[in-house]
Amino acid sequence: MKITLREVRDGDLDVFWAHTSDRTAQRMAAVTSDYHNDRGLFDAHWAKVRANPGVTARTVLADGAVAGNAAVFGPPDEREVTYWIAAEYWGRGVAGAALKELVALEPTRPLYAHAAADNAGSLRVLEKCGFTVTGRGRIFAQARDEEIDEVALVLE
Repeated sequence: MKITLREVRDGDLDVFWAHTSDRTAQRMAAVTSDYHNDRGLFDAHWAKVRANPGVTARTVLADGAVAGNAAVFGPPDEREVTYWIAAEYWGRGVAGAALKELVALEPTRPLYAHAAADNAGSLRVLEKCGFTVTGRGRIFAQARDEEIDEVALVLE
């Protein structure tokens, strides 16, 4: 499967919404926001993301099909990666290939990431891309309506 990144297009947002509003994916990601459950808030969020020159947002393509999105955001000394890959692509190397390409686009180091401690797939992806665990903490996970363990990682 060929994984590529490209600029986000207007037509990608409907697909992103389908991915983002998937309850199974939300539970796995754990830390969600109100825009994961409200299309109006979702559209407003993406308008803000796309208008911010400090955000590097990309559509993830798997053999030409929209498989998710990936981004780097935050101030220069706190740049963080995030990605959302559709459930049908989990376990197929899509997230790892996309993240590897994304971090190659971003010259800033260190880069930070966070993941639910029980999201073994995402932690494996981050570690394969060179991120190392720097700490653990507790956060409220809206998608699970409870506090969970979270892992903090860094790419130097």
